[in-house]
Amino acid sequence: MEKRYLRDIEVSKVGMGCMAFSHGYGKIPPESYSIEAIRNAYEHGCTFFDTAEVYSPNLSGIGHNERIVGKALKDVRDNTVIATKLFLSSAEARRAGSVYKAVRNHLIDSMSRLQTDMVDLYYLHRTGSVSVEEVADAMGRLIDEGMIRGWGLSQVDTDVIDRAQRVTPLAAVQNIYSMVERDSEYSVIPYCMEHNIGFVPFSPIASGLLSGKITTETKFETNDDVRTWVPQLSKRNIAGNQPIVDLLKEYAALKNATPAQISLAWMLKKYPNVVPIPGSKNKERIVENLNASYVELSDEEFRNLESSLNQLKVYGHRGFNR
Repeated sequence: MEKRYLRDIEVSKVGMGCMAFSHGYGKIPPESYSIEAIRNAYEHGCTFFDTAEVYSPNLSGIGHNERIVGKALKDVRDNTVIATKLFLSSAEARRAGSVYKAVRNHLIDSMSRLQTDMVDLYYLHRTGSVSVEEVADAMGRLIDEGMIRGWGLSQVDTDVIDRAQRVTPLAAVQNIYSMVERDSEYSVIPYCMEHNIGFVPFSPIASGLLSGKITTETKFETNDDVRTWVPQLSKRNIAGNQPIVDLLKEYAALKNATPAQISLAWMLKKYPNVVPIPGSKNKERIVENLNASYVELSDEEFRNLESSLNQLKVYGHRGFNR
C-alpha cells in the first residue's frame, strides 16, 4: 500500500480506527475475532492503527481497546505505527503536580496496555479544561525523552492548533471529516498543509452512511451505538442525504468500487496530507476500506464528483463539538 506522512512518521495511505472493537457500534465481538481482524488488516498493508485509553464498552473503564491493539500488534510492532489518546482535566494535572507529570502518567499506563516502550503518535483527545500550551510543552518533553515520536490534537479548530503548534510542532490533527462533515476544509486542513501537519479524519464514511448500506429501515443497536445520535443518521436525514449516496453509487459503478471506497478516494485525491482511519468491527468491511487506497480518481472524475457534491445539501451536522 502506498505510504503517506504525518510530519515525519510514515504510515499507510489508509489507516484503521480500532474503536468499534470496544465501543460505539453495539455489541462488541469476541477478543479473538478483534485481534484476528487487526492482524488481517496488517496483512493487507495497513500499518497505522488508532486507539484511545477511553475506548471501552459504554466508555466504562479504561484501556479495553488499547489492550486488544497491544495483543494484536505485539509481534509486528516494529512495522506498525500506533496512535492513542488521553483525556486530561486541569484538576487531575493539579493533583499530579504538573501537566507534564499527568500526561506522562497516562502515557506510561497506555504503553503498558499496548505492550510497547514507545507510542508513535500521542493525542490530546479533547482539549477540556487544561491549557493546550502546557500539554504541548509536556509533549515536547516526551518527544525529547523518546517516549513518543509525535503528538496531536483531536476535534479542534485552527485557533487551538496554532496555539499548540507555536510551542511544540504537531504531527497530526484528528477531526471528524467526510463528505457530510466538511468544516475542516475551511481552515483546519489548509493550516495543516501549510505547517506540515498530517490530517487524520475519523468517521470518514459518516458512521456507515456513505457505504450505501444504511437505509431509513436500518435498525441500530440499542446499547452503546453512536449511530443512534449521529445527526446524519436520523430517519429524516438518511432520506435527505440519499442523493449524496446515489452520487457515490454512480462513481462506484464507474470505477468498479464501492460507495465507501469512492468517499475515501475523494479525500485522498483532494489532500496529500490526509490519512483517513475508517473503523469497523467487520473484517470484510475493514479490508474494503483499506482497498480504497487503490481506487484512483482521474483529475476530471474528481472535478466532476466535487462539483456535483457541492450542489447537494447535507442533512445533519455534528462538527467539532461532539
